[in-house]
Amino acid sequence: MSEFKIVQEYPQPRPRVWRALTDPALVPRWTSTGRGGRPEGFTPEVGTRFRFVGRPVPGWDGIVRCEILAADAPELLSFSWRNQEPDVPSTVTCRLTETTAGTRLVYRHTEFRGVGGFFMARLLRRVRHRMLTEGLPGVLADPSW
Repeated sequence: MSEFKIVQEYPQPRPRVWRALTDPALVPRWTSTGRGGRPEGFTPEVGTRFRFVGRPVPGWDGIVRCEILAADAPELLSFSWRNQEPDVPSTVTCRLTETTAGTRLVYRHTEFRGVGGFFMARLLRRVRHRMLTEGLPGVLADPSW
């Protein structure tokens, strides 16, 4: 199995980072540095099924099917991730911890299977890294919310 982990530090307090990660109106603002996924039907409650809808590309319809596996605001969010309904899901886990300078986010995407999973993990790591190092800091720094 393949996986990846990204650790980022943000100067904002944990509740603000949590909101940026979970507010359906804010999520598309930082995911736009990738494929622009917007959550549909998302609430951070265990059992909630939702979709990220992004721009389709050849071989992908632009929809990621998800289900909340764990949610403990403002420190833990975990959800399943599958590109197609019959796919075996992988798992995304976001952990937020307070630091003296603000908040540390540990983003893990695990349980990619097979050769296809290996390549998907490599692709998604690059996309997520950009979202979390370029997109999310801009949203967090925006005083309008």
